[in-house]
Amino acid sequence: MGSKSFAERITAVAGRMRANFGRVLAIISGRKKRSVNFVDPLRPGQRPQDLLAILLLTVGIAVVTLDIPTYPWIRSLPGEYRATFAAFTDLGKAHWILWSTGLVCLFLLAQQAKKFTFRLRMATGAIFTYAGFVFYSVAATGILAIIFKWSLGRARPKLYEQVGPVHFDFMALHGAYTSFPSGHSTTIGALAMALSLIFPAYRWLIVVICFWVAFSRVMVGAHFPSDVIAGVLLGMTFTYFTGRALARRRLGFAYNKDGGIEPIMSTRSAKVCMRAVWNVVTGRRRATRFEPSGDNGKVPAAGKSDAGTP
Repeated sequence: MGSKSFAERITAVAGRMRANFGRVLAIISGRKKRSVNFVDPLRPGQRPQDLLAILLLTVGIAVVTLDIPTYPWIRSLPGEYRATFAAFTDLGKAHWILWSTGLVCLFLLAQQAKKFTFRLRMATGAIFTYAGFVFYSVAATGILAIIFKWSLGRARPKLYEQVGPVHFDFMALHGAYTSFPSGHSTTIGALAMALSLIFPAYRWLIVVICFWVAFSRVMVGAHFPSDVIAGVLLGMTFTYFTGRALARRRLGFAYNKDGGIEPIMSTRSAKVCMRAVWNVVTGRRRATRFEPSGDNGKVPAAGKSDAGTP
C-alpha cells in the first residue's frame, strides 16, 4: 500500500482530533449527574460573599494607604530596581501560557491514545486535563479582567500627576484608563492557583514566585498596589472554583477527607506515568500496546515469515 498524501494525512489527523474531542465532551457530560448529586458545602472563608468581603477589605486598604505614596516612592528609587523587575514582569502575560497549554492539548488530541500502553494512556489523560485546566483558567480570567479594565476606566500611574491616584472614567475606552484590575496579576494569580492545585507540594514556592511577578507590575510603574491585589484575587478565586467544579466530577481532582482539593493521581502513580513517557521519548519502550498480527489473530511462529518460508 502506497504512502498517504499530505492532504490525506491532515484529513486523518483532523478526524482523529474531532473523535477524541467528542470523547472528551462525552466524559464531561457523563459526569454532570455526579456533580449535581455531590454536595460539599463551602467552608467559611471560601464562600463567594466571604471572598467578596476579602476583596473589598484588601483593595480598600490598599487604595487608602498604599496607592497614594507608592508612585512617588518608586520614582525615588534607583533605575536599577525598575530594570530588574522589568526583566521578568512579562511572565504575567497570558500569551505564552495559552500557546504552550493549547498546543499540548491539540497535540494530545491528534494522538491515537486508545493504542497506547496503560501507563501512557494515564499520562496522556492527566496531562490533557491539567493543560486544559490551566488554559481555561487563564483565558477566562483574562477575558474577565479585560471587561473590568475597559469598563471601570481607572487611570494608570503615569497619569498620577494629572488626575491623581484614584481617578475613574467609566467606559473611557482608552489604554491609559485600564489600570484596574491588573491583567498581568490576574493571569499570574490564575496560573499560581492552578499550579498549586496540580502540584500541592510546591504550593508555597509557587505563591512566592506569583507574589514577585505580580509585585513587579507596581515596581515598573504600570499599576497601583490595589490593581495588583484585585487582579491576583480575581485570578485565584475563579481558578479555585473551577478546580472545585472539576473535583465534583472527579476530573483531574478530588476532594480529600478535610474538604480540600487534591490531584486525583497519587504522587507514586504520577512518577510511574512520567517514567513511562520518558521511556517512550528516549526510545526505551514502545508507545503502543503489542497487538497480535497474522491470520486468526495469532502471532507468526518465531523464525518464520508471514509467507511461511524460513
